[in-house]
Amino acid sequence: MENESEETYSALFRRLQDRGLEKVWLCVSDAHKGLQAAIRNTLPGTTWQRCKVHFMRNILAYVPQKEKEKVAARLKLIWKAPDEKSARAMKDVFCEEYEKSFPKAVECLEEGFEDSVQFYAFEELDSRKISSTNTLERLNREIRRRSSVVGIFPSTDSYIRLITSYLLEYSEDWQTEGSYMNAGSIKVQKEILFNAT
Repeated sequence: MENESEETYSALFRRLQDRGLEKVWLCVSDAHKGLQAAIRNTLPGTTWQRCKVHFMRNILAYVPQKEKEKVAARLKLIWKAPDEKSARAMKDVFCEEYEKSFPKAVECLEEGFEDSVQFYAFEELDSRKISSTNTLERLNREIRRRSSVVGIFPSTDSYIRLITSYLLEYSEDWQTEGSYMNAGSIKVQKEILFNAT
């Protein structure tokens, strides 16, 4: 895509649907407005989860550099909470503690909190994997690393072959025990979602 917009993301989702994508339970991303609109309009019934890592960066933008490490450690505890109720309680304590010293950071947290805790509704899945886009970002980093080792590719086809071979390897890993979504957890999640509708 040449730009990130609702139109380009909608086109991407439609292409995926044309290739067989049927039901998406959860989309995890940054708070890009065009992407959110495309998810709402193209993937009805999908829950949107704001990436907790991107969200923390947004909040920490309002915190002085010398305080960032301490505040980040406190923020992380919110999304490591065992359940949504505990996360809300930790968020409230954080807001109360930092309301006077970092009001814009607290305001940012309050505004985006609901979108950042959607992963708690998917109890059967590993919350560490579905609360952020880290898995995707690691994949992109590895693709960049492998392609930079080569430097200059003789053709576009050679680049595509290299990346495709890595993606096939990555896909095989997901189909083995390394995957955090096994058949049992998917079946349970389908039943939960089916019963909720």
